[in-house]
Amino acid sequence: MTDGTPLGPIAGRTSGHKRGVLKILLVILIGSAAVLAAVAAVLSSPWWWAVAAPLLLLAVTALHDLVQRRHSVLRNYPLLGHMRFALEALRPEIQQYFVERNFDGRPFDRDTRSIVYERAKGTDAEEPFGTELDLYRPGSEYLVPSMAPRPVATDPPRVRIGGPDCTRPYDMALLNVSAMSFGSLSANAVLALNAGAREGGFAHDTGEGGLSEYHLRPGGDLVWEIGTGYFGCRTDDGGFDERKFAEKAAHPQVKCVSLKISQGAKPGIGGVLPGPKVNAEIAKVRGVPQGETVISPPYHRVYSTPRELVRFLARMRELADGKPVGFKLCVGSRRQFLAVCKAMLEEGVTPDFIVVDGAEGGTGAAPLEFADNVGLPLGEGLMTVHNALVGAGLRDRIRIGASGKVATGSDLVKRLLQGADYTNAARAMMFAIGCIQAQRCHTNTCPVGVATQDERRARALDVDDKSQRVRRYQEATVKSALQIMASMGVEDPGGLRPHMLMHRVDPHTVRSYAELHDWLAPGELLASPPEGWAGDWAAADPDRFTS
Repeated sequence: MTDGTPLGPIAGRTSGHKRGVLKILLVILIGSAAVLAAVAAVLSSPWWWAVAAPLLLLAVTALHDLVQRRHSVLRNYPLLGHMRFALEALRPEIQQYFVERNFDGRPFDRDTRSIVYERAKGTDAEEPFGTELDLYRPGSEYLVPSMAPRPVATDPPRVRIGGPDCTRPYDMALLNVSAMSFGSLSANAVLALNAGAREGGFAHDTGEGGLSEYHLRPGGDLVWEIGTGYFGCRTDDGGFDERKFAEKAAHPQVKCVSLKISQGAKPGIGGVLPGPKVNAEIAKVRGVPQGETVISPPYHRVYSTPRELVRFLARMRELADGKPVGFKLCVGSRRQFLAVCKAMLEEGVTPDFIVVDGAEGGTGAAPLEFADNVGLPLGEGLMTVHNALVGAGLRDRIRIGASGKVATGSDLVKRLLQGADYTNAARAMMFAIGCIQAQRCHTNTCPVGVATQDERRARALDVDDKSQRVRRYQEATVKSALQIMASMGVEDPGGLRPHMLMHRVDPHTVRSYAELHDWLAPGELLASPPEGWAGDWAAADPDRFTS
């Protein structure tokens, strides 16, 4: 098990160098063949032009592929890369197979990737003839339009992150870049994401791999994520270093700090970064010895009980000089989360935000059984956290973020309806910078330079072009969400209600989320817990994590 970082930089440079030489040799060979054929046509027979002309066209095309900066696939795979665009032109008959698969092979919404690509490119994502979705399939959902739509908001709303103990609140966008580490992503990929966030005025989560120069160089707002390895603020023996943390948290681009408790795709397990992968740059960013294997344990050293977790969050906020502090988790036991709520009440301390990561979230490295079988899906996790905080009388102090397969405007609206205040996207942001779901994240051979440390492959990703795609995608998706809300008769997210989202139970039965799920009233757990929650609330212990 690795932490998602691709293969080592030495092997990457070697294979990248060979591939670069081969690409140049390909152009030289085709060009030479074209010249020889042209000479033969002049000296021998004009029929040789039938060979020379196509070869010359191929040579010019290959040379153009190498020097252009718009398409990473063509820069890494001159000539051959055009096959992908040929398939793309045959939509939907052939391309549909690829659109319907995400990188782990599980179904992905039919047109999601196409929507992201089109929005990133700034082209119209609308298509003729209407939906091909089976709206009568059990499990399908739809949002309820109003007979009295509202005007679409011209200024996207922002979410104030910062509770009563926060002195430096941050206004979060409705859609932001979710956690992806440098090391898992290439330097150019991180640069493009952060530059896009800066241009679009939204936040970029660093992932748990540390705060790198590539996160800082473009100048975009950052949410610095701290995992069990404490990369970037780590003691020599792998503990949490308060001094290093305070120094980095003080950076003006760091707007919030997030403690990663668990990740949706692999909750409850850590990772191993083999020594050969820990080159000088990775070692510097993560604060670890170069060339030595690094272990990310499945648990945190800084707490072992709900009360200790809450106290540590308060200490992080103090060290961060009042900046917003929160934590991220994939929800499992409702009783354990209620224990954290009790600890907040007894300690009088709350985080400023909680990010709920859905079990359907993706990763470049996780055991398949974890990805498929451990943790709650995002919707259920959101409703659990939202209702627990409402019932404990804490919801007004804490903002909730949603992360896990958020890609379209309708995704965003559904997550807000389920209890979120804002959303984060990882996979869709990768699509925006050129990911084609080649499923090579763990091999260091990403064909578009996104998930690799191979310098030559990564160089194909043009930062200026892809950063604009990130900005355009985020802007268009938030605009789509606002249009959908307006069609529902809602002027801002505060007007969304559970009855506005319908779920098909079977081919003949449809129920709203208001009917299907319990929605607690403020302080209800403190006054008179409802039957469905009473057992877990009574058993929740602020001094123990019990399931």
